[in-house]
Amino acid sequence: MAMESEDRQAIRDVIEGWAIWRDSGDWDNLRTCWHDGAIMNATWFQGDSEQFIANAAKAFAKGGAGSVHFLGGTAIALRGSRAIAQTKMMISSRDEVDGAACDIVCTGRFYDFFEKRAGRWAIVERQPIYEKDRLDPLDPAKMPRFDPEVYESIPEGYRHLGYIQVKRGLPVKRNMPGLRGPEVEALYARGKAWLAP
Repeated sequence: MAMESEDRQAIRDVIEGWAIWRDSGDWDNLRTCWHDGAIMNATWFQGDSEQFIANAAKAFAKGGAGSVHFLGGTAIALRGSRAIAQTKMMISSRDEVDGAACDIVCTGRFYDFFEKRAGRWAIVERQPIYEKDRLDPLDPAKMPRFDPEVYESIPEGYRHLGYIQVKRGLPVKRNMPGLRGPEVEALYARGKAWLAP
């Protein structure tokens, strides 16, 4: 039981470190959250964690508004040297949206595939689940004028976040998992297979 408690704490430490190090630009520590060859999925990026870090570092160096992450509770399903961790999260961005300064907040969960290798827990794959988001203009008198074609093309769970990312020139994936639907059900099925004996 003590070992399981230590394992759970080690997983939580990785999840919490990820948010701090990603948002503060501490790339060396961020690398410790991943195993070699790990995969990061996001609205704007899907691929190797090292490439994700390189892209995030470039954006951070430019001094753009970017996004910051806030974490809530974590539930961990643990089986031997593998785990699935789900963590409530919020992504907060401030950006110009069609000429209006806005805050965009997206809430959801990080769905993380963890593995213990050589005594170290780290992420093998991270897949966010985007549950809902909202946009608030800093000046209520200045609402952005959305491009309806772009706006409607992005799933409801990350519609506003995805919209500003498209406007930044990022390639936003249009079928990320949300609160319900086939994408999130497929993710849950992969999670069960990851933990299967």
